[in-house]
Amino acid sequence: MARVKLTKTELKAQSDALKRFLRFLPMLQLKKQQLQAEIALIVSKAEAVAAKEAACRDALSGWISLLATDAPAFEKLVRVRETKTSTSNIAGVSIPVFESLDLAVEPVDAWESPAWIDDAVASEKELLALRAERAVCEEQRRLVEEELRQTSQRVNLFEKVKIPECREAIRVIKIALGDEQTAAVTRGKIAKSRAPAADGRAE
Repeated sequence: MARVKLTKTELKAQSDALKRFLRFLPMLQLKKQQLQAEIALIVSKAEAVAAKEAACRDALSGWISLLATDAPAFEKLVRVRETKTSTSNIAGVSIPVFESLDLAVEPVDAWESPAWIDDAVASEKELLALRAERAVCEEQRRLVEEELRQTSQRVNLFEKVKIPECREAIRVIKIALGDEQTAAVTRGKIAKSRAPAADGRAE
């Protein structure tokens, strides 16, 4: 703890600071809880999207061998143009929210392509959308976890440093002021007890 002035002015300053820290701490603790709850929701959503993605890959896997031989360059049929997102605010954190995936799909010649190509393209579109949504979830988690880290640091700073420092400073100042007041009273009594003797000598 930094050295504090043992004065009434400093006592007031430390008392005001303590009140301020005690007022802000519950708000920070509430924000920390909100962020933790939000992370749990994001993780749950990401896991659900990942499960859908895995199911979609499994569905697409049936065509993998066919794609290698009968289909044109399949990866060129479906191309991502843009991931569309909106913005949401969670406990003061601005996060992206997945809206849709803008895809470019090359036209397929129905006469030259196998019959299953349309189903394969539909599955690939779904898979790409799920991957994009999962990526947005991961970015949400990163942003909220960073805010949680900073909020936790502030909570710890208030709980373990600032509030104890203020309380200790107040205790030290009060002791010093009390000692000073006691000394002043003692000096006053001594001066008062000497006053009659001094008056007698004067006569």
